Amino acid sequence: MALDIRSISKTYVMGVEEVHALQDVSLSIQNNEYIAIMGPSGSGKSTMMNMIGCLDTPTTGEYYLEGEDVSKMNDDQLAEIRNQKIGFVFQTFNLIPRVNVFHNVELPLVYGGIPTAVRSKMTEEAIEKVGLQDRKTHKPNELSGGQRQRVAIARALVNKPSIILADEPTGNLDSATGEEIMAIFDDMHKEGNTIILVTHETHVAEHAHRIVKLKDGKIESDVLAPRANGAAQTVLN
Repeated sequence: MALDIRSISKTYVMGVEEVHALQDVSLSIQNNEYIAIMGPSGSGKSTMMNMIGCLDTPTTGEYYLEGEDVSKMNDDQLAEIRNQKIGFVFQTFNLIPRVNVFHNVELPLVYGGIPTAVRSKMTEEAIEKVGLQDRKTHKPNELSGGQRQRVAIARALVNKPSIILADEPTGNLDSATGEEIMAIFDDMHKEGNTIILVTHETHVAEHAHRIVKLKDGKIESDVLAPRANGAAQTVLN
């Protein structure tokens, strides 16, 4: 199993007010699943992304990532888990403007202490997967939006993580370029990656095989998408 979330809640204290961002949420995701997490603003989907990505810890409940209880880990342990097991793709790309494509993609391997020769080979492989071999010496401002998102995907893939976690990956792209990017996610899933999309766009979510909808910090529905088997089926009421 890729991850197992058990009855997690997240409460933020804002002055004298308590905000219950997630309330008793349970969710299991198998290896090589392709899932979209949807919900309107304030539904808890960003908090859920932060939990899955080990960017935050729950107030109550447990979170197991590949069998490890990450809900009790400290910041250093969470940072190590993020670097080793989770590849992030963000709407705003989050690239370093002063360095070229190769060095942007290489960065997680540098943080992971991978030897230079191995690092170089892994970086080249990731850049090739997204079709940017001819752009690897270019800086982000010399690339189109779609190319920048390809760089971000290569960076997410480079350390061969267990999970690819994408937050609104087509949000800053036109529709045609967005479809090209989603085709890359489809290919990654076929190659065995576990893909989790966080999105509010139905046409993006429909690339997934399972759609989880959040509302008011709770799971409202959890269904197999039509593309999974030809007809939507309820997984969890």
